[in-house]
Amino acid sequence: MREKAFERGGKRLRLVEYTREMAPHWCSTGHFGYILDGELELELDHSVRRFKSGEGVFIPGGEEHRHRGKVLTKVVRVIFVEDI
Repeated sequence: MREKAFERGGKRLRLVEYTREMAPHWCSTGHFGYILDGELELELDHSVRRFKSGEGVFIPGGEEHRHRGKVLTKVVRVIFVEDI
């Protein structure tokens, strides 16, 4: 994973690049973003969702919304806006 981040006014803007080498892990952080390139699969407690280029992503934070990602293409590039 590689990322670039910019912070201002209590917000963080991140450009993130995931590759297939990303180690599987559960995450409970909320994410609000946009898939710029590639395809990503997110496993949630009771479902699996796929996101591809041009689609938005909104996952609330908290253990009840925990998720883990799997990169389905060579690379996935995402822009996230987060509270800090």
